[in-house]
Amino acid sequence: MNPVDNKVSHLNIGTVVSVRGSVVDIRFDVHLPPIYSLLQAGNGKILIEVLSQLNRRRVRGIALTATEGLGRGMRVEDTGGSLKAPVGKGCLSRMFDVFGNVLDRQAPLTDVEWRSVHRSPPPLIRRSTTSEVFRTGIKIIDVLAPLERGGKAGLFGGAGVGKTVLLTEMIHNMIGHHEGVSLFCGIGERCREGEELYREMKDAGVLKNMVMIFGQMNEPPGSRFRVGHVALTMAEYFRDDLHRDVLLLIDNIFRFIQAGSEVSGLMGQMPSRLGYQPTMGTELSQLEERIANTDAGAITSIQAVYVPADDFTDPAAVHTFSHLSASLVLSRKQASEGLYPAIDPLQSSSKMATPGIVGEYHYALSQEIRRTLAQYAQLKDIIAMLGLEQLSQEDRKIVARARRLERFLTQSFFTTEQFTGQKGRLVTVEDALDGCERILADEFNDYPESAFYMIGTIDEVTRDRKSQAQSSVKGLQKRANKTHTEGENVTAQTYAS
Repeated sequence: MNPVDNKVSHLNIGTVVSVRGSVVDIRFDVHLPPIYSLLQAGNGKILIEVLSQLNRRRVRGIALTATEGLGRGMRVEDTGGSLKAPVGKGCLSRMFDVFGNVLDRQAPLTDVEWRSVHRSPPPLIRRSTTSEVFRTGIKIIDVLAPLERGGKAGLFGGAGVGKTVLLTEMIHNMIGHHEGVSLFCGIGERCREGEELYREMKDAGVLKNMVMIFGQMNEPPGSRFRVGHVALTMAEYFRDDLHRDVLLLIDNIFRFIQAGSEVSGLMGQMPSRLGYQPTMGTELSQLEERIANTDAGAITSIQAVYVPADDFTDPAAVHTFSHLSASLVLSRKQASEGLYPAIDPLQSSSKMATPGIVGEYHYALSQEIRRTLAQYAQLKDIIAMLGLEQLSQEDRKIVARARRLERFLTQSFFTTEQFTGQKGRLVTVEDALDGCERILADEFNDYPESAFYMIGTIDEVTRDRKSQAQSSVKGLQKRANKTHTEGENVTAQTYAS
């Protein structure tokens, strides 16, 4: 059901004065609608959001839908409120557009209420003053770049490096082990990506405690600009009303800024540096500051970030980085070597990786891991040119530790079991740190590197070797018994002849 269908709209009627693409000017003779009011025309098919009041009689708005069929002199109705989003338990396992219409061809929406998408961030008095780590169960993240509960993490990665798989696994762990709710917000998504993600989530069995909201790439900029606010309104319901932790995935936050730039240009605002809207910092802050850890629960956000032309001084990247508490960089080189999740341990970082938050032991060990991997990266050129034999004995030890660490930090996922045939693993940070410490102490020098690949805890290495040894002993005994039996049969045949 459209959120404006049941509104009493005959109280305030306006007339279209001009239409310029998605920008519509409307005249109201009785009452001027306030900013962010939602107007409708064409029997409710065309929705317009008021963004400025030009004078005592005119407002200027941006169309959230296509404006085909809209012309001068047409009747416009004030809905008496702003854009609203459905909230409630009935939203779980469903897919929505920016207006709250379901896109999954399932039963109509029931057991929900409608709330305005324009909400203020939680006040300071309600915010949590302690920094708490958000455990993902993924070794490389929890050890080297821990996420903040109620914080924002940026995920940098191109196509084919495992970004969607990593997001899917985080959703699985959040639902299955943290008893939370996950929301996926696609801003400027391709329709193919939305369909594929919905199918993958359904096959992985994580859809029942998940909500998906999409503003597709072909939709007007006003629609794409508001889809993030719709997702946050739903997330705030689960945090504030149901007191549940929420994992909010946004793909892509740059497209939110891009949509805001389009809206700003259409509204005739003077652009700032590199063509961005002059209000970019304010618009991004209004969205990001609603993602917070409060006394009721926490909204933890992981956001895909596109950096234009790999220029980290771009205004969009600079304003986004100022809100992030962790940065996870997916490396195509790691993926090509089969090291999944393909997170680059040297480029990824987190503000939570400090002695005061994760503890002295965790911090010192993570620094030692980074130092070992950095030394190995420097030695790679020498190995490529001269070979491993030309390194000193100490450098060889560093290489051996680093290669075992790289493979130990790989992990098989629950959401890929049906494709890889390997059982997924959820590893506590204590087990992950224990494994890294024992590898750095050269405890497993006599074990092959392949023994550390795609395992969970470090105990699996010794357990696998014991099981292999037992299998070998059983095999030898079986062959010995077979040989002995064959020998007895030959002797018996000889005596018989």
